[in-house]
Amino acid sequence: MDNSLLKQILIEYDLKRNKAIDEAESRKEKLLEINPKIAEIDKELSKISIDSARNMINSSNEEREKILSELKKKSNSLIKEKNSIIKELFKSTDYFEPKFECRICKDTGFVQKNDKSEMCSCLKQKIYDIAYNKSNMGNLEFENFGTFNIRLFSDKENKEKYKSDISPRENMNLLREKANNFIQNFDDPQEKNLIFSGGTGLGKTFLTNCIANELLKEGKTVLYQTAPIMFDEIFDEKYGKSNNTELEKNILTSDLLIIDDLGTEKVSDNKIEELFNIINTRLLNQNHKITKTIISTNLTPQELADTYTLRIGSRFAGSYRFLRFFGEDIRLKKGKKEV
Repeated sequence: MDNSLLKQILIEYDLKRNKAIDEAESRKEKLLEINPKIAEIDKELSKISIDSARNMINSSNEEREKILSELKKKSNSLIKEKNSIIKELFKSTDYFEPKFECRICKDTGFVQKNDKSEMCSCLKQKIYDIAYNKSNMGNLEFENFGTFNIRLFSDKENKEKYKSDISPRENMNLLREKANNFIQNFDDPQEKNLIFSGGTGLGKTFLTNCIANELLKEGKTVLYQTAPIMFDEIFDEKYGKSNNTELEKNILTSDLLIIDDLGTEKVSDNKIEELFNIINTRLLNQNHKITKTIISTNLTPQELADTYTLRIGSRFAGSYRFLRFFGEDIRLKKGKKEV
């Protein structure tokens, strides 16, 4: 990715980390004004730690164990007294701790794994959002399970029209249940990927965003691509027409890849081969890292197989769960930012 973009993001991380630390310090100062006893306890904790360290310098192993035991006993007693005072003031015991946005990396953007510094999932997601997702996932604030309005779907059955014995509302309830199962079992290698199949305005994008929302809360990375743009950008990268040199790598390794509008691109042998590579590589990744994919399309399972060859069709049939959306165009019925 562009180094200047990464530098700017890391500057933002430093600012929000320092802000969280400053706010914590401010909370502590205000609380100390209310009850100076807390400061006295902190001072005493520091003093007994220093004294214990000094006493251990020329002590025997047996004496050191006694010093450490006494230090632990006194420290626990003082900490208990301090927490009791904080609770009496209706504050949680972590009141003095900085409230970082990311508890994993504490807003540094990096974590230590196997003695190596790696990008935290929050920083990866920030890069994805800026470089790839952009406005495609901009409705997450409104499109989530909390704003799911099942009443927008018809409760009228129409077997001839919908080719189903249940109503669109019953069907959406079933789809929501399967989406929840997908989220809860995301880290299970046996949990299948998803293909959302159906016409426009039936809730495919909404349910996709609901899933993305929940997985982002769990610290998973989510990469969104529309099929036409994805293929164009991949080939631009391959043929040196783009400065983006990490798109394909990120497509293959993101925790959740969302491919929207598959079937609307101009299909070619190169794109079919690229699609197979993406699907197959992400499936093989499950041997050492759980990666899942959601594909949204207007095509039926048979149309997908006919369009993208039996080789890809067999991968869909074996490793994906087809969820069919049907009903009336919700976009024509709603007048607010819900399903």
